[in-house]
Amino acid sequence: MYIGGVAISAIFFMILRALIIFVVGKYLIGAMIKQLSKILQKKSVDPMLQGFSISIIRVLLIFVLIMAILQTFGVETTSLIAVLGAASLAVGLALQGNLSNLASGVMLVALKPFNVGDFTEVGGVSGTIVEIGIFHSTLKTVDNKKILVPNSSITAGTITNFTAYSERRVDLKIGVSYDSDIEHVKRAIREVIDAHELILADRPVLVRMGEMADSSINFTVRVWTYTENYWDVFYDLNENIKKKFDEENILIPYPHVTVAIEK
Repeated sequence: MYIGGVAISAIFFMILRALIIFVVGKYLIGAMIKQLSKILQKKSVDPMLQGFSISIIRVLLIFVLIMAILQTFGVETTSLIAVLGAASLAVGLALQGNLSNLASGVMLVALKPFNVGDFTEVGGVSGTIVEIGIFHSTLKTVDNKKILVPNSSITAGTITNFTAYSERRVDLKIGVSYDSDIEHVKRAIREVIDAHELILADRPVLVRMGEMADSSINFTVRVWTYTENYWDVFYDLNENIKKKFDEENILIPYPHVTVAIEK
């Protein structure tokens, strides 16, 4: 029997050959990518460059595999490539968003505003950088969610890298009652700061009255710590200052309104 002038047996063998090429090719691509990843890690190549390079190589290998499969069906791949080349302008216009993401990915790898493992805020999203891909970057949020952000959104917006430097400043605003003695409050806060082992003693410490608000006197507190200890210091200071104020009978006010009724 024939279909379109081609024997069914021949079609069957073409399909079988294509399936074999697909299975073997997919296995080889996976093995090559895994081996390449090991080599790049052994050579201590930057993790961000590793992910980006592997993504590009994977796409190229998949393209070669598709061309090999098409050849089993008698498709002239050289002619197909020529047609694709002629249609590249139309494809480029249709995929201009992805091309923009690709160009942005190259910029991120070249300029390195952050590295894999940095905690950043990009494209309106905060999280740890997991990978820089061809078209998007992968972040993991603090509550363990995976978020994909288009590379063009990253380069077009503001990039905040919270772990770029080894030290960070912790800023607090502490409000107390207007009846409180200013020097007494400052001394109590300083005692809490001096007792905390994660606060850097060789960096400046600021404890000053910052403003007279509607219901409280607000003190500005600024201390320095290593970046990895930022949140420990932030939460510890809030808790310990509250405990210290309770011991020293320093009141923390809450907003209230006095209503006068005239007869």
